[in-house]
Amino acid sequence: MRPNQLNFKQQFAEQLFSKATREENSGELASPPSMEPVDPFDEEQGSNRYRTIWISDIHLGTAGCQADALLHFLKHNESDTLYLVGDIIDGWQLRKNWFWPQSHNDVIQKVLRKARKGTQVVFIPGNHDEAARQFAGMTFGDIPILDSAVHVTADGKRLWVVHGDEFDQVVRYAKWLAYLGDTLYTFALTLNRMLNNVRIKLGYPYWSLSQFLKQQVKNAVNFILEFEHALIHEAKHRGYDGVVCGHIHKAEIKQVDGLLYCNDGDWVESLTALVEHPCGKLEIVHWPHRDLPARKQKALEHANAE
Repeated sequence: MRPNQLNFKQQFAEQLFSKATREENSGELASPPSMEPVDPFDEEQGSNRYRTIWISDIHLGTAGCQADALLHFLKHNESDTLYLVGDIIDGWQLRKNWFWPQSHNDVIQKVLRKARKGTQVVFIPGNHDEAARQFAGMTFGDIPILDSAVHVTADGKRLWVVHGDEFDQVVRYAKWLAYLGDTLYTFALTLNRMLNNVRIKLGYPYWSLSQFLKQQVKNAVNFILEFEHALIHEAKHRGYDGVVCGHIHKAEIKQVDGLLYCNDGDWVESLTALVEHPCGKLEIVHWPHRDLPARKQKALEHANAE
């Protein structure tokens, strides 16, 4: 039977948790050492060590997913806790067209390996991998699945961790429009890849067409502001000090109505993660885009020529 003919929920669980349920945790994590940031293209250097890492909106199963860059990030960044804050696997696109290259499987296996070796991995599904929400409260391959979580930082802040689609009025009340928007976004990403392939050949850096279009549309800006305030309002109502979310593909740390708003971004365009340092400081990490290794090589060749 072909993969796209399988029951999707079964397919999702098998892709995410295959070969993991029989594995055993290999032990406790040691105290995190203090390390300087690494050159992301130097394979001989060690890893950054953080107390916590949050990533979301990876969209495995789509051509737009930057799986190679994410795998590189996961290899070079360790943490006591790793939160997967939704839209890890894109069930919406997989239902339409099966796309699962080896690099996407490598990302899943890397996350499972981290969990086996002692990293506390927590999976909070989003709207694109909503099939996993039926497993909330269960643990697969040492990874608990939760609808949301509460994270306490090293300096005592209580942060509500949630994907955020529950506060997207389009997703909640006009899902057909959300599907249409997703189709248009996928088309924009296709144009984006074509454009950047040309830019890279000409020696220009990566530039996001879809992000540019979002910034030009007033309604998109208003939507983001409404989304942020809705999340903060709910976090305040629940008595938290802030919120960590994903969903809108816009990495940011800021104060909103007296609470901390953190969005960890995405791994389709911005290639960002939210990290917590051992002292409790939060930071957005921007991982270099896939075109940068080639640019670095050109720079090295130029330097050697001189």
